[in-house]
Order: sequence, then C-alpha cells, then structure tokens
Amino acid sequence: MAPVRVVNLGQVEPIALPQGSWSRMLVTARTAGGNRSSLGYSVFTPGTVLGMVSHEVEEVAYVVAGRGELRLDEGAVTFGPGDALFIPPHTWHAVANTGDEDVVMVFGFPHPDYPPTARR
Repeated sequence: MAPVRVVNLGQVEPIALPQGSWSRMLVTARTAGGNRSSLGYSVFTPGTVLGMVSHEVEEVAYVVAGRGELRLDEGAVTFGPGDALFIPPHTWHAVANTGDEDVVMVFGFPHPDYPPTARR
C-alpha cells in the first residue's frame, strides 16, 4: 500500500487562466505517485468564461463559493455554492462566472493526471 500524501495548495504552481483566474492540480502522478485519480482546485474571477473542453474521462466538481454556468453545446446549467457537478466523458463544456464574486471549485478525474482533453 502506498503511503498517504499531503499536498498543500501552496506547494503546486498555478495554471494561469483568463482574467486572473487560475487552477492547481493538487493530486497527480507527480505529487502522489501510484494514484489512479486526480484532484484540482480552481478560482474563477467574475466575468471569466473559459473555452470549451471535452475530456476523455468523466469529471466531478464541487462548488465551494460563487455562482456561474457550465455552458454546454445544448445550453447552460447554472451552479452555486454547495452544488456538485457530474460531467460525462466527451461532453463539451466551459465554466462561466456569471456572478460578482470568485467561483471556487474543487474538481477531480478518474485519471492519475489532468486527462487527455480536446479544446475548441
């Protein structure tokens, strides 16, 4: 059995996103080793709209703070604090912060790193 790993948010370099938003991949093969899933943390500033992505695996997310939309080809799904999101594999989606405060989101994949992803 692999030992328990503790990864602090400050130990991982941020991935820059539009409008000062950012993500950090916390649990990955690099930080945990032997893991079969990954975990990340994102902050989306008000007005941020990400480009459409489609992952090869499902994604789950939990909204800690803020309000926004998950934009899909067939419309949009609104979310707010306390909501959990399930995004099936190969689903085109984009996060949009439609509120006036940061959206804070924890997300994960059944993949040891950020999974293979197509972008539009």
